[in-house]
Amino acid sequence: MKILLDFVPLVLFFIAYKLYGIYAGTAVLMGATVVQMAIIYFMDKKLSAMHKATLALILIFGALTLILKDDRFIKWKPTVLYAAMAVALAVALWGFGKNFLKMMLGNQITLPENVWVRLNTIWVVYCLFMAAINGYVAAYYSTDAWASFKLWGYVFPLAFIIGQGFYVARHIVDDTDKPAEPPGDVQ
Repeated sequence: MKILLDFVPLVLFFIAYKLYGIYAGTAVLMGATVVQMAIIYFMDKKLSAMHKATLALILIFGALTLILKDDRFIKWKPTVLYAAMAVALAVALWGFGKNFLKMMLGNQITLPENVWVRLNTIWVVYCLFMAAINGYVAAYYSTDAWASFKLWGYVFPLAFIIGQGFYVARHIVDDTDKPAEPPGDVQ
């Protein structure tokens, strides 16, 4: 359900863009993202750091787009977000020895440490790829082509999530498979 919820602001943006232009689309994206985050907060009683960063960047880059009447800001927002994620994941892991993915998901699934490191590395590469491809389309294609790419380019995150699911499923450690600890001395 949450993946569908992530897709709604993008679809609403695309519809508003096609009907009324980039500035209306940007305003709709901003409003839809605020509503989306409110729903997520209502469901989870919290927003993840990723949700907070996404909301902040959409509001900042959206406001700059609307105030300055310059669509480059909203077009470059995904590149900034993905690049920041890649840098944060890389610096945390290789600079400070902290694995953000494990910190966020480790209480939900149990994986061997080397799999967590590989997963983090895969996320860094994926984020760099997404930053680069969005930056390329934003820089070298029309706003119309970029908006279409944003909608149809959603296949990249979906494929990544499905592929990641298959990868993780192969390595999940089932805690129920561990032998029970022998009882202590019973007198």
